[in-house]
Amino acid sequence: MGKAVDSREFASICLALEKAGAENINIVTGSHCVPALAEGLSAAVDSGLSIPVLWNSSAYESTDTLKLLEGLVSVWLPDFKSCNPDFSAEVFRARDYPERAAEAILYMAETSPLSFDGKQRIRSGVIMRHLSLPGKLEDTRGVLEWFKERLDGRAMLSLMTQYTPVPAAEKAPSGKEPFPQRFTTENEYGRLLEILESLQIENGFLQELNPDSDWLPDFSRSQPFSSSLAKPVWHWRDGFIPSPGR
Repeated sequence: MGKAVDSREFASICLALEKAGAENINIVTGSHCVPALAEGLSAAVDSGLSIPVLWNSSAYESTDTLKLLEGLVSVWLPDFKSCNPDFSAEVFRARDYPERAAEAILYMAETSPLSFDGKQRIRSGVIMRHLSLPGKLEDTRGVLEWFKERLDGRAMLSLMTQYTPVPAAEKAPSGKEPFPQRFTTENEYGRLLEILESLQIENGFLQELNPDSDWLPDFSRSQPFSSSLAKPVWHWRDGFIPSPGR
């Protein structure tokens, strides 16, 4: 599923999004094609793109890779999935994930200080995200303690609870499920609030508990999202999509 585009079409998509009212260009999971994306973003900026570019990734990236995006990306949305190398080896097949992600996130914070426009919309900086997993609250505690020690006051936190169980293609190497195949419970959510309060982390966002899967996108449709707020501009199969009334 998808379509290859050159830097010129990529730039056209970015400009169409800005014209339609988008407040940023959000590059999601682009780590595997950074050079091509850097070329496309450069073309978009050269063609007049003026809204911020956000880099939305797992943070499993080298600082050398991130340097290719210097001057193009101003806001970083890295995940910090886990501080636990055993869990990372079991679930991500990458024991070094915590070390690599920590290095990448600190680099992002050092090179992009927080700043906002007159409407308090972020223009540069880091929003570090963490998805709390059912049955893994102590892992979340470790991530939040790391944030408090290393980034509090220099970055914002986004603590998410939207984990949605989906059928797995395969089990972990041990043959076990790495965590329960269920949503986060109200009891676990209450304990998350207690952890946040104990660490006194206040600068950021906390997702409300909503155990549902209706938000999952379907990219086979030209309108992948259920929210009426989402206005499709371009689709991999249909190309540019005319706005209503045109």
